[in-house]
Amino acid sequence: MAKITIPQLKDKKERKEKIVALTAYDYPIAKIVEKAGIDIIIVGDSLGNVVLGYNSTIPVSIEEMLHHLKAVRRGALNTFVVADMPFMSYQISNEDAVANAGRLIKESEADAVKLEGGKSAAERIQAIINAGIPVMGHLGLTPQTATSLGGLKVQGKDLLSAEKIYRDSITLEKIGCFALILECVPQELAKMISERLSIPTIGIGAGSFCDGQVLVSHDILGLGDRFKPKFVKQYLDLEQKILLAVSEFKNDVLKEIFPQDKHAFKIDGSVIESLKKNSE
Repeated sequence: MAKITIPQLKDKKERKEKIVALTAYDYPIAKIVEKAGIDIIIVGDSLGNVVLGYNSTIPVSIEEMLHHLKAVRRGALNTFVVADMPFMSYQISNEDAVANAGRLIKESEADAVKLEGGKSAAERIQAIINAGIPVMGHLGLTPQTATSLGGLKVQGKDLLSAEKIYRDSITLEKIGCFALILECVPQELAKMISERLSIPTIGIGAGSFCDGQVLVSHDILGLGDRFKPKFVKQYLDLEQKILLAVSEFKNDVLKEIFPQDKHAFKIDGSVIESLKKNSE
């Protein structure tokens, strides 16, 4: 399939054709996601929780992001890949932000970066865009700053916070973001933002009025026992299927059902006879 481009994403919005995105963190899942014809793969810092076993996204490093980004790119050569910028990879200075964004793009061959924040992050985002690197914005529930937001909960439910998210979305469009993630915001607010902006909005827990949708691949596959938010639709219980397969393997080995002759390799009997004689 031909890789989707940023202008094509904008065209999809204008045609009211939904954009479909998923996270991926490794080669096999990325390969499947590309085969399914998904528009965008986001290699999120959510890999900290989902793959690496951290309690939050905060510990994730640039090196860890690059490790997973490279694997995803090898599995999805023709999908638009967005690299999440981990905590403290862009907050310190414009120079740091540009250098780290550049590493993610140059070393992994990702197509764009994503970072959290509105007006407070605008200077950093502008510097990255000025360096020629496409940026996807992220508003609403921003996991890297969840503690200051009062935890992992819906944002924009009162007038003050809703107005901030709305104005931040306009700011991000003005400074050149090509798309915007809206996470855990009321769907009415997401609708207002989506209608106001000319760039695509991609929702996660933001209702049906966004221009596209994204979910964590492990959540839709039922892989992992972490908390599943209200907005997740689980399409498969892969955890139980894997557990069953592993348990059956263990049982087969203990009962000497596996391996059978068909799983073994053979050599000519004369070789064994000669080996026995030579070892006497």
